[in-house]
Amino acid sequence: MTISIEKPIFEEGSAFQKKSEDKTGELNLDGGFSMPEMATKDDDEAFLAPEMNAFGRQFRDYDAKSERQKSVEEFYRLQHINQTVDFVKKMRAEYGKLDKKVMSIWECCELLNEVVDESDPDLDEPQIQHLLQSAEAIRKDYPNEDWLHLTALIHDLGKVITLPQFGGLPQWAVVGDTFPVGCAFDESNVHHKYFLENPDFQNQAYNTKTGIYTEGCGLNNVMMSWGHDDYMYLVAKENGSTLPSAGKFIIRYHSFYPLHTAGEYTHLMNDEDKENLKWLHVFNKYDLYSKSKVHVDVEMVKPYYMSLIEKYFPETLKW
Repeated sequence: MTISIEKPIFEEGSAFQKKSEDKTGELNLDGGFSMPEMATKDDDEAFLAPEMNAFGRQFRDYDAKSERQKSVEEFYRLQHINQTVDFVKKMRAEYGKLDKKVMSIWECCELLNEVVDESDPDLDEPQIQHLLQSAEAIRKDYPNEDWLHLTALIHDLGKVITLPQFGGLPQWAVVGDTFPVGCAFDESNVHHKYFLENPDFQNQAYNTKTGIYTEGCGLNNVMMSWGHDDYMYLVAKENGSTLPSAGKFIIRYHSFYPLHTAGEYTHLMNDEDKENLKWLHVFNKYDLYSKSKVHVDVEMVKPYYMSLIEKYFPETLKW
């Protein structure tokens, strides 16, 4: 099942608009770098990424008039007002303790069944289905990159912090697009107008392009708005995951749409970030376009993913 895009809905500046193939048959994205060639499948096995989401609307359309869109906009209003430097520091300190629970990766996957992402305009299915849909689509197109299959499976596990046993954070502190704090809020951020009410907006130390950072400082030195991305990255890192750097980068920045789709904030990146961003561009297509009402048989694919968890993670982790 090869995902091929026919007239997809892209936001301006998406790297996937620049996809090309060189004479060696290797896939090149946004600048000519070489990636592993996708597995070749017969046409009748190909999966065509849909132009419309499960609600019959364009993907990531935040301006459509609907009840769900109204709730999504309200979500971003709260997120943009409340995600400040002080709030992020507080959350990093609290969740950096990793004292909420001890459990395995798969146990966390099952817990995620209780979570519905209120910021997502494209789907209201249980989260474990989105994880498996993404992972299975990547697995078929990149069969030799097992770390990428596992990264897809676990990339949203941090959303458990919205559950009571993990502190019950409000959705605006867990999901949605992420962005740096401590520097100017770029206009590529969804519903940018609500940043006007953020206390940091008028802080002169934070309202320049680089703010408290320097050009090329590296995203690892940049504070991102707090949410499931940074939390799951922290869990993976502190529990000694052996996922490659690109896998951890995907986990930490997959919701950073102003970077990987709009192409903004690149002035903060270092060379390692630029290399890892290539894999994030690959991943994003599957993260967004594999969302479906068609469910994956969990028990059928579970043994494969359990073997990957055993390869890249300890049996139990501190959360």
